[in-house]
Amino acid sequence: MMFATLHDGTPDGRLILVSADHARFAYGPSATLQQLLEAWDAYRDTLEATARALAAGDGEAVDPARMIATLARAWQWLDGSAFPSHGALMQRAFKMPPIETDLPLMYQGMSHQFLSARADVPFPSEDDGIDFEGEFGIITDAVPMGVSPVDAMAHIKLIVQINDWSLRTLAPVEMKTGFGWIQAKPACSIAPVAVTPDALGDAWQDGRVCLPLKVQWNGADFGHPNGREMAFGFHDLIAHAARTRSLPAGTIIGSGTVSNADYRTAGSTCVSERRGIEMIDHGAPVTGFLRFGDRVRMEARSLHGAPLFGVIDQRVVQA
Repeated sequence: MMFATLHDGTPDGRLILVSADHARFAYGPSATLQQLLEAWDAYRDTLEATARALAAGDGEAVDPARMIATLARAWQWLDGSAFPSHGALMQRAFKMPPIETDLPLMYQGMSHQFLSARADVPFPSEDDGIDFEGEFGIITDAVPMGVSPVDAMAHIKLIVQINDWSLRTLAPVEMKTGFGWIQAKPACSIAPVAVTPDALGDAWQDGRVCLPLKVQWNGADFGHPNGREMAFGFHDLIAHAARTRSLPAGTIIGSGTVSNADYRTAGSTCVSERRGIEMIDHGAPVTGFLRFGDRVRMEARSLHGAPLFGVIDQRVVQA
């Protein structure tokens, strides 16, 4: 099944189900996605009936301009860093010691706002080092404290595509405080469609989205690394986050920057990683960060080339 949210003048919008080609929709059984996530099993039969009707050709035409972030605000946003090639590359480029842990890396970011996939993204200054980060993510129902990775799989209700905007000039300053990011991590963007794991078919394996995430910067191809190289699956990330606390329905967990070991072929999903490669190759970065007016496009399609999450296509503007 595929879900989206239409702007209706309220902060959370109106939940809809969309057809496989994203052309048609039907209203969901609850007003918002958050309400659905809090009572998923109670709505299951209605959801399946609506999905069958859409597959048979029913539904109204979708107006992409009305689609906002599938979950425009969430109870919790936890972002991982689950691709070891990204961390190893950045440590090598910046001559940093490796992080001595066998646990997943994760921080808690702002969750009261997620940007629409086609909205302009405002930033205060180009001097802050504006960067994009292409990620996959999941949305959970209510997760009990101490859940095992095996049992955590059942709590993955939806899969999403995310642009985790970052301000690289501010990040090192905040990291040195030891208290985590505030200014360096503004609102993320979420692609317009969230899908159930079964919608990925064979591309959903061991809690990983085994698809390339294709990124373009100002119309030029930037990278297409595959999500299969996560060191920890999303079920592992859920279990890590829930070790000492429960997670509310509507928790979003990100994979971190999608990155592959063969980055010279696959490219990158963030400018910082490309700059790290340039530092290794040339001793100094060549590529600058984003400027006002720049445009970033991200999309991951199915193994057969069909649409899944839709497209994130945004322009950077001055606040």
